[in-house]
Amino acid sequence: MRITPCQAALAAAIALNLLLLLCSRLSPASSPPCRDVPKTSPKGVTVILRDFYGPEHDLAATSRSFSSLPGVPVLVVAEAPPYPPVPLPAGVTVLWLRPEPHRPPPRPELAVVTRHVAFVPDGARAAPGLLRHMRDALESTRDAAVKMVAAGVGKRRPKCLGLEVDIKAWTARYSHQDDQNDQNDQNEHRAVRCGALDETPVVLLLRTRDLFSLPFPLTSPVVTSLSLQASLRGWRLLLLPSSFPSPPRLPPSPRSLWKAQNELEKARKNLLELFGLKLELLPDGRRRWHGCTKETPRCFGTIHAQTPQYLLSGRWTPPCCLQALRITARHVLDQLESSGIRHWLEGGSLLGAVRLGDIIPWDYDVDVGLYLEDVPKCPWLAAVVATGQPVEDPEGFYWEKAAEGEFFRVHFSRANRLHVDLWPFRPDARGMMTKETWLGHPQDVEFPRSFLEPLGSVLFAGAAARAPNRPRQFLELKFGPGAVERPQYPNPGV
Repeated sequence: MRITPCQAALAAAIALNLLLLLCSRLSPASSPPCRDVPKTSPKGVTVILRDFYGPEHDLAATSRSFSSLPGVPVLVVAEAPPYPPVPLPAGVTVLWLRPEPHRPPPRPELAVVTRHVAFVPDGARAAPGLLRHMRDALESTRDAAVKMVAAGVGKRRPKCLGLEVDIKAWTARYSHQDDQNDQNDQNEHRAVRCGALDETPVVLLLRTRDLFSLPFPLTSPVVTSLSLQASLRGWRLLLLPSSFPSPPRLPPSPRSLWKAQNELEKARKNLLELFGLKLELLPDGRRRWHGCTKETPRCFGTIHAQTPQYLLSGRWTPPCCLQALRITARHVLDQLESSGIRHWLEGGSLLGAVRLGDIIPWDYDVDVGLYLEDVPKCPWLAAVVATGQPVEDPEGFYWEKAAEGEFFRVHFSRANRLHVDLWPFRPDARGMMTKETWLGHPQDVEFPRSFLEPLGSVLFAGAAARAPNRPRQFLELKFGPGAVERPQYPNPGV
């Protein structure tokens, strides 16, 4: 039988399809695919412009400089288009992160097709070959912990810092890097490993797959954000001696400078709130607080079953709350002492004093016992008893009768309800100290009056505080044997 050209072409097409199908079915998963499909992103570096603040930013000139490099895509990333509008060079891609109901959701990981990305700060200028040098330095290092490479911008060289992020304590601790292998020794001619960098502008390069493995890959300010996330993963960065140029610019107007600083501070505040960090300990010993104050509510809500929500999240008491408790406790103890009221640390507060000399790291209030007959000696307590209304003292602490029973509370402020509980006790005919209200806590028991005759003293929250004269025996009576040596959450079953 004679085969026509059309039949021959059809047969060839069928045979080719069968061959491809057989290849796909028989090839093991570890073998190369039958057709040549690239498995990795193209080599190269995508420049990302993320941090630019104020109306007088340099976004247009910065993007123009880096987009002039051959084969270097430039991506501008922001929550919304900058206003007033900025004329960007042709070929620069813009990605807005804020979702909008009439647009598809932003997918930043799809906007980068190169193996590496470089975050470039506002005002930097491209330097021939330097991005490639950074990429080669990252790929050639033998230190598996090095996941980022940095280069300064302008004449000022960044300084290496140590960084420890303590999620449980809501704290980021920066330090002067003292590892002999990591010190820069003021040597500006070699690369050095760092845990973090100071706030000097830098270009930061890393692998695209590492960037998008992070939960917050594009959160601003980006260098701070990446440094915090890197610290939690044990990543290090390599600081090169090279730097990118930064041309002189006219100084911004006072209003523009104020606006830019305000936007940067807002971005930092949002970042730390997102990461759940309330305190930054800086290398020079200063502290930057980002938590509650007298003017704001406390950082946690109503407590159920003696278990604050933060414990369920694997965290301890926010440091700003601990600090407010210390301040409130010292104020209340001073007021009781100056009024001649016999008082002593109670419950978990005494336990923290004996164990640590401080508040237990996961505690949320301070407990103080006092003699019921001495209550009228304190003017603030006397006013509460006389009027039945809360009283605010001259330093802004808020004294009131507790709604749960016959005891008092002193709050850090009218707005911030971190508090000290004052428990009035009275002696009975048995020589025991008792009170009118019992809340059912395991340690909420009567005790011999002899523990208070005479009163002793312990260190608590940075000062001496009154305490039962045999504090260890007192605590074992309330909490059981070995209570001091056996730390335990208030509700371990939960």
